[in-house]
Order: sequence, then C-alpha cells, then structure tokens
Amino acid sequence: MRRDHRVAAVLLGTAVLVLAAGAAAQDFQKSYPLEQGGVIKIRNVSGNVTVTGYGGAEVVVLGYKEGRDRDRVEIEDLSAPGRVEVRVRYPEFGNTDAGVNFEVRVPQEVSFNFEGISSVSGNVEIRRVSGKIRAEAVSGNVTIADVTGSVSASAVSGNVDVHIVRLEGGRDMKFSAVSGNVSVRAPADLDAYVEMSTISGSLKTDFPLEVIERRYGPGRSARGRLGSGACRIRISSVSGRVSLTKN
Repeated sequence: MRRDHRVAAVLLGTAVLVLAAGAAAQDFQKSYPLEQGGVIKIRNVSGNVTVTGYGGAEVVVLGYKEGRDRDRVEIEDLSAPGRVEVRVRYPEFGNTDAGVNFEVRVPQEVSFNFEGISSVSGNVEIRRVSGKIRAEAVSGNVTIADVTGSVSASAVSGNVDVHIVRLEGGRDMKFSAVSGNVSVRAPADLDAYVEMSTISGSLKTDFPLEVIERRYGPGRSARGRLGSGACRIRISSVSGRVSLTKN
C-alpha cells in the first residue's frame, strides 16, 4: 500500500510540473472586445502566427516565447480602441536565439480588418474568419483556408495556399510568391478579371481563361474576365507553380 501511495505521489508531482511548465511557456495572453470592422495586426519576426475563428465573443492573443535568449525578446501591445496590434521587438545589437509563436482566436461570425498578419521567419496560417485579410511571410508558408471576404497574401521564400469560401467587398486581390507555389481556390461563380503568371513553373486553372505560353523562353500566363469582372485578381510566382481552381 505504501508503495502505491509513493507511486501516486510521484505521478501527481509530475503532472503538477507539466502543468506549471505549460503555464510558464505562455508569455503573453490578452483578450480584447473588438467590434465589427475592427483592425487586427500581428507582426512577428521569428516564429509562427496562427489565426483561427472560434465561438467566443472576444479576440484572444496568446504568445509563447522559445529559445536560449527568450527573456531578451519583448512582446509589445500597441492596441487601442477599435484596434488590436501586437508585435515582437528584439534587442538592437547582437544575435538573439529566440522566437515567438502567436495563437490568435477571433469571433468566427464577426467580420474584421486583418490589416497585416505577418512573420519574417515563420509560417502564417489563417482559418475560418471573415473580413479583409492581408497575410505576409518572408521565409515561410502562408495558408488561408475557409475564409469569407477579400484576401491578399504573399511569400518571398515559401508557398501561398488560399481557399476562399465566399468573396465579399469587391476589392482587388493579389497572391504572389518569389520562390514558391501559389494555389488559390475560389467559388465557381467567381466574378473578377483574372491575371495569372509564372516565369519558371506550371500554370493550371479550372476557369475559362486564355492561357498563353511564350514561344521563346520560359514563362506562362493566363487572363480573362469572369462574369462582370467586379474585382481584379492577380496570381503570380517567379519560381513556382500557379493555380486557380474551383471549390
């Protein structure tokens, strides 16, 4: 019996340590009451940014530091009424072995202005939200899925993968990569003037667009008006595949 008690005590102690470690790893947590049309801006340097729609009523931002120099990195809250803005600041001099991963939860049924969701070195992922969305990564992938509204996304060294459930707002949209593939899925009744291009890569589309292949040298492009051409959509890659397909 005493041995059983000792084993139980060890297991309980281990569980407490695990919970404590999880709590300590969460370095930033704030909730914001943000109304329809409010601005959300998350700027990261090294680490991922994940934005997900959920059933709650407030915007929740969680930040997790990692790395040997994690204590030298600051998570700054620049938010104001009608605006949620969080960024990461590194020391001005010297190399810093640290990064931050952000998890952002937003009310799924509310439309926001995602003014800039970005990371210099890390992936950006946005799912199940609505509104005006702009996402950027320098060295990392950008994934946007199950969203409603207008979207623009870019990556320098990474892939761009976008799935739009419904277009709203009639704004022009741009999807681009320098070294990476760009894939966009849109509603079958897409109403837009579309321009697609790639210098070194394949081109695919389910829509009735005029596909042009250069007679001399690399490069493919496609363009055409779908419906009334209510907005303009540009899809491009320098070194990678481009595609525009139907949901």
